[in-house]
Amino acid sequence: MPWFVKIEEGIVDKATFDQHVPAHKAYVRHLIAKGHQAKTGYWGCYGGGMLMFEAASMDEAKSIVDRDPLVQSGCVRYKLYEWRIVVE
Repeated sequence: MPWFVKIEEGIVDKATFDQHVPAHKAYVRHLIAKGHQAKTGYWGCYGGGMLMFEAASMDEAKSIVDRDPLVQSGCVRYKLYEWRIVVE
């Protein structure tokens, strides 16, 4: 399955953002359980982060991102890319 990367920028205050982090983590665990090999994290030097996961297509990847609680709550602005691995 292809890999996809959601690069996100936080657009709300930290207190608001932090309210939605537990639901985001639960969602990522759900993706892992469904076989999407998801990984999530944030940048150490500034606001924002990244979600990497496998999906069958860009359409499925968009659907996965649209259901992310950080997206649904309006906490982030993001770009979604298909990531083509050249060395494993």
